[in-house]
Amino acid sequence: MARIGSLPAATLLIRAQRSPQIIGEPPGRIPPLDELVNSLEFEPVAQRKLDDAAFNAISGGNRSGFDHIVFRPRLMVNTQNLDLTTELFGDAMFTPILIGPASHQNRFHPEGELAMARGASAAQAAMVVADRSDHPVERIAAEAGGPLWYQAYPESDGHSLLSRIHKAVEAGCKAVCITVGTPYGQIGSNGYPRLSTLPPMGNPAFDWNYIDRIRRSVTAPLLLKGVMSAEEAKTAVKNGIQGIVVSNHGGGFVHGLAEPITVLPEIVDAVGGRAPVLVDGGFRRGSDVLKALIFGAKAVLISRPALWGLAAYGAEGVRTVVELLQTELARDLAMVGAANPQDLSRDFVKISRR
Repeated sequence: MARIGSLPAATLLIRAQRSPQIIGEPPGRIPPLDELVNSLEFEPVAQRKLDDAAFNAISGGNRSGFDHIVFRPRLMVNTQNLDLTTELFGDAMFTPILIGPASHQNRFHPEGELAMARGASAAQAAMVVADRSDHPVERIAAEAGGPLWYQAYPESDGHSLLSRIHKAVEAGCKAVCITVGTPYGQIGSNGYPRLSTLPPMGNPAFDWNYIDRIRRSVTAPLLLKGVMSAEEAKTAVKNGIQGIVVSNHGGGFVHGLAEPITVLPEIVDAVGGRAPVLVDGGFRRGSDVLKALIFGAKAVLISRPALWGLAAYGAEGVRTVVELLQTELARDLAMVGAANPQDLSRDFVKISRR
């Protein structure tokens, strides 16, 4: 980590805001893995490995909300004994960075979720396995050396869903995330449901009673992924949900959605410590993760950067992306004057309204 952290912040690999590029490189060249020094540089390499449909499913991401949050460091603080360990549901996480769920990862690498699990394990990071994976959860669990969680969508056949969730828990998944707030239909090649398969929104079958039936049937902690308002967070905790994941699902279903980082503080305040609050959406640098921790998030889920690493270099790419983020987080935590996430408060940042 020290070796990686000592590298300069920029190299010849430059990412444009909307069209990732590799400057000064022969077309099509895949640079050696150790030439990449931050997660953003993996996106243009992934583009060189994937067809347009696969790349478009994981490219981009809105990050403008992070630009309005600036740090106010503390001085004369001893940060020699940095500790990023975070406990979630009885497991001690090496750092508060988890790999979020992504469906059908064989689109991005021949080994898909198996390589993702190996990369996560090598980086000592927990991985959230998607219900719509290309490999059985038992095989994914066999490749993983660290904590696994499971993610699923509500569906009309509740018995089938519960059967898969129980199988995942038996395979070793320590928590279950139910993703809400998305259309429920067959996933297309771009990673989103096909229009022709979408049922009417607001399906009455998917209400709090539905979620409660899942909660009562599953022994593992149940998290709700897709919460974007304080009121929904309060309702979730009131209904026995044991964890909240603030997420707008990449902003892919409705234009103009708020960014998760911008609504995170009010949701943390609404939950009031009754359940851990996690967040995903646009996290690319250790400083992004640090801002979420300052706002009260217990941990951050990353998806696109891990998929870029997977597409570009397989399991080693996943490991490197996660370790770069871990290194940046450790460095940035020390630079703002904190030795661990528990030392943070919102006084460490200022929000610009411009």
